[in-house]
Amino acid sequence: MTATSQQAASWLDAFTRQQPAAPWVKELRDAAFERFAQVGFPTTHDEEWRFTNVAPIAREQFTTAFPDQLYHAPKIVEELSLEEAKPYLAYHADCRSNAFVALNTAFINDQTRVLRIPAGAVLETPISITYEAPDYWGKAAFQPRTLIIVGVNAQCAIVETYKGTGSYFTNAVTEIVAGEGSIVDHYKVQLESEAAFHIATLQATLGRSANFSTHNISLGGALVRNDIGVTLSEGTEAIVNGLYVVNGTQHIDNHTTIDHAKPHGTSHELYKGILDGRASAVFNGRIMVRKDAQKTDSKQTNKNLMLSDEAVINTKPELQIFADDVRCTHGATIGQLDAESMFYLQSRGIGKEQARNLLTYAFAQDIVDRIKVQGLRDSLERVLFEKFHEHSQQ
Repeated sequence: MTATSQQAASWLDAFTRQQPAAPWVKELRDAAFERFAQVGFPTTHDEEWRFTNVAPIAREQFTTAFPDQLYHAPKIVEELSLEEAKPYLAYHADCRSNAFVALNTAFINDQTRVLRIPAGAVLETPISITYEAPDYWGKAAFQPRTLIIVGVNAQCAIVETYKGTGSYFTNAVTEIVAGEGSIVDHYKVQLESEAAFHIATLQATLGRSANFSTHNISLGGALVRNDIGVTLSEGTEAIVNGLYVVNGTQHIDNHTTIDHAKPHGTSHELYKGILDGRASAVFNGRIMVRKDAQKTDSKQTNKNLMLSDEAVINTKPELQIFADDVRCTHGATIGQLDAESMFYLQSRGIGKEQARNLLTYAFAQDIVDRIKVQGLRDSLERVLFEKFHEHSQQ
């Protein structure tokens, strides 16, 4: 038995024991599981995964379970059934190219969170969705699935949070379909247990003249991978930002793809990382400008702050440009705390550790300040302050 077939066999029992579903859902599940069985989990021989070894996930035997869901949204937001989601579900996140998306799709069920914001609606408060992995399931695998459909000219903010206790595996997929002229601010906060695996895919498909932003904050997890894809239409504006803070032996991999499919699109991307201890991180940012996407304006930046000589970062910004009338830039930096700034703070009576924390916090604050949801911004400021303060006490 090959490694790929062994992996499929370890999930087969849970797959076959699922609750019955509508014929089209069963067909969707079957096709997804067949694809997963064909390809198995990626290995470091795969170019897209060469710096991230998911063998600890592949060889583990997980109990299939459901995360606790905490949900709050304005009354105007509609909760849809799977049947109502049929025209949209699984059309955006790609099962063919991503084994983890295939595995998640194979376990789609009635707990899939499907939301629709009506055309023209302006939400005064954010949609909040929290998936929490409770420890009473033991070593469990959770497959949270979220689909959000934003109507024409609607405006909303969405906050996804992932957290849990113990050792477990979260394999999340979120699809966002933003209608023409809509404004969508999306935030994902990952606060998983330090013993958890977290694999997540976000795929956003944007209509003409839509304005979309996503901020991906990763602070927890032992092994983390975020795949973020944004497809722009004509006149679309997209902001793709992220912050990752890792220490100890944590590993995080951020892969982003911004696909300019139509002309007059604008995208700006800023990912910042803070690495300490023997932590490792990957940033791979791809900007694709298709042949017809003339007048594209795109900028990508990845900045990394290394607090330890043992920490490792692999960063790879990419541009794939097939149009000739574009303006695209990208860049990456890797550095340590500025010695002059440290000296300046210490010369004014601030201790070395406190000065270190202040400068580290300021580096992260650049991303946090871009968050428009006040409550989320305040809570992240507290989390980061405590995180850096605790580190200084170790």
